[in-house]
Amino acid sequence: MEYKDQNNVVDELKQKIGNLIDLYENSKQQINQLQDENDKLKNQINQKDTELANLKEKYSRLELAKSLASSETTHDAKIKINRIVREIDNCISLLNK
Repeated sequence: MEYKDQNNVVDELKQKIGNLIDLYENSKQQINQLQDENDKLKNQINQKDTELANLKEKYSRLELAKSLASSETTHDAKIKINRIVREIDNCISLLNK
């Protein structure tokens, strides 16, 4: 009897180990899928950030064009252009650092 009990214990242990291995493999697959999805979402965020930056730049240009086309004096337009040039110079200096 003792031999059968030991065989049963060994069989149950093998089955439980097999179940643990299956759970581990399933967990690994889920992690890989989630990492892939995470990478895709990060790429989407980067694309949206780039798109947002482009839209902000276009908006700024439109504002400048609108201000130049409006009834403002040339002095005000020159002040705005100088401000934009200073911002560009600041950006260039930051890029050079």
